[in-house]
Amino acid sequence: MSMKSMNRRSVLAVATAIAVLSPTLVLAQAKLKVAAIYSVPFEQQWVSRIHKALKAAEARGEIEYKASENVANADYERVMREYATAGNALIVGEAFPIEAAARKVAKDFPKVSFLMGSSGKPAAPNFSVFDNYIQEPAYLSGMIAGGMTKSNKIGLVGGFPIPEVNRLMHAFMTGAKETNPKVEFSVSFINSWFDPPKAKEAAFAMIDKGADIMYAERFGVSDAAKEKGKLAIGNVINTQDKYPDTVIASALWNMEPSIDRALKMVKDGKFTAEDYGQYSMMKFKGSDLSPLGTFDAKVPADIKAKVKAKQDAILAGTYTVKVDDTQPKAAFK
Repeated sequence: MSMKSMNRRSVLAVATAIAVLSPTLVLAQAKLKVAAIYSVPFEQQWVSRIHKALKAAEARGEIEYKASENVANADYERVMREYATAGNALIVGEAFPIEAAARKVAKDFPKVSFLMGSSGKPAAPNFSVFDNYIQEPAYLSGMIAGGMTKSNKIGLVGGFPIPEVNRLMHAFMTGAKETNPKVEFSVSFINSWFDPPKAKEAAFAMIDKGADIMYAERFGVSDAAKEKGKLAIGNVINTQDKYPDTVIASALWNMEPSIDRALKMVKDGKFTAEDYGQYSMMKFKGSDLSPLGTFDAKVPADIKAKVKAKQDAILAGTYTVKVDDTQPKAAFK
């Protein structure tokens, strides 16, 4: 027998021994299988941030990622079960409209880790929750809006009056009041997460009543502001590149801190039921105020100074933006 043949056999023998004695070492070399389920298109603001963070992990070679968009509420549980039985170690999604069903699936698959957007609490052993706690930059963006309005009327158009929308609107309005006590608000909800035409119509109605700045919690609002020559404040994503003369600034949500932590916990075998909400806050870089960009020279210097001071106080822990999840109700007088 040749030396070359013996060496090959030796290598195979060692590899086999490692696989038998330490299967976890072999498994560690495989990519983590992750699935995500979204009830709206990938492009929708909220979902786009989760999708972006998971795509980044995929690009780094850390995970094998599959995702489904536009999944109807009636089909959500079925899709969750399909992904759970397909060997995915982590399933990410949004449980808001189907809380009971999502939690039931997690209970039926205790070895699968679930990280779901939810207004509820985590459930042991494997159901963790997250939410976009970006009320801090929402407050800062409100300060800018209060300092920029000429009519002292600001309109807010949201999807549904649920906690994660309500808290951002309240923070925005409180921030606006800080820089402009005279400002008035009008709030409406379109009862949809993705209906740009409906959001646009709601914004038009407020602009017709005197609003010169719109809080664009939904897609479609900035389009209305642009058409009418008014201004807008963005939410979750930065759309100033599409509306350079309309969108002053945006409260940004960065899902990477939450996703990256969840992936590490799964890989380390330490994933438990937790509330990931805090990882969306500014101190964890889970949220931020976008650069003023095209509006840098248009925002008054004193307003920029006040925003900077407030941001520093938030990061230092000397100022806390109040979380108010109640439905905001306001209309121009």
